[in-house]
Amino acid sequence: MGSSQTISRPPGAPAPGDSLSALAARHGLKVSGARPALPEYVRQLWSRRHFITAFATARLTAQYSQAKLGQVWQLMTPLLNAAVYYFIFGVLLKTSRHVSDFVPFLVTGVFIWTFTANSITTGTRAISGNIGLVRALHFPRAALPIALALQQLQQLLFSMGALIVILMGFGQFPKASWLLALPALLLQALFNTGVSMGMARLAARTPDIAQLMPFILRTWMYGSGVMWSIHAVLKGRHLPHAVELAIQCNPAAVYIDLVRFALIDSYTSAQLPPHVWAVALGWAVVFGVGGFVYFWKAEEQYGRG
Repeated sequence: MGSSQTISRPPGAPAPGDSLSALAARHGLKVSGARPALPEYVRQLWSRRHFITAFATARLTAQYSQAKLGQVWQLMTPLLNAAVYYFIFGVLLKTSRHVSDFVPFLVTGVFIWTFTANSITTGTRAISGNIGLVRALHFPRAALPIALALQQLQQLLFSMGALIVILMGFGQFPKASWLLALPALLLQALFNTGVSMGMARLAARTPDIAQLMPFILRTWMYGSGVMWSIHAVLKGRHLPHAVELAIQCNPAAVYIDLVRFALIDSYTSAQLPPHVWAVALGWAVVFGVGGFVYFWKAEEQYGRG
């Protein structure tokens, strides 16, 4: 004589064949750290704008806290670099013969290049260098590279006072064209932030990239006309048009050229590449927006593994 027995399941228990994902969805559970939609991600970042600003300011304040001269190194570092480059390129290699107002030309190039180089260097380590914070707290990870880029912008603005004093010491006095430096620096800041975010994602997955960055940046610097005039070097040379265009439209060189044009009397529009403002805007939009979207797409991966 057979008997049948019905096995009852507790309410909410998984039915036979149910996957864990189906069970989680039935009860309204979501993946921890799931990537939000792009508009929501932007909204979350905006809601944390005070944290981003405070984090950037705290990093800037603490950067040289162990040094006896403290924040003076924010000015001394680019000035010492400029002095070394002046000795090597201006005195030994005589590149100053091809450049009017060589000291203002060189110091401006060093300060503006340092802004880009430091933004990318710190941005590369934004995730890997703050992994404890990333794993401990839930927040949009883009806040970290954005905060570090903001830190470098704050440092640049602090250093601009020294740059202005140097320019005035060599006969470059304030005039209306100096205002053009502001949009140039804003476009450069957007470009720097986008590149930093892209490098932050790459370095979070492959930390060795951070070790390669000094070599990449040094090569980029020598090709960006920081210590020599691109216009003077290209003049009279019969290079392929594509090569000449690539040298002129190098984004670092474009932003350096725009600030030199704004601040130095002898640096005229004839020394700028064609359509320079359109090129500067294009680099800022492509890398600023593209870097942000590229970083956002890997939001779920940061701090795991």
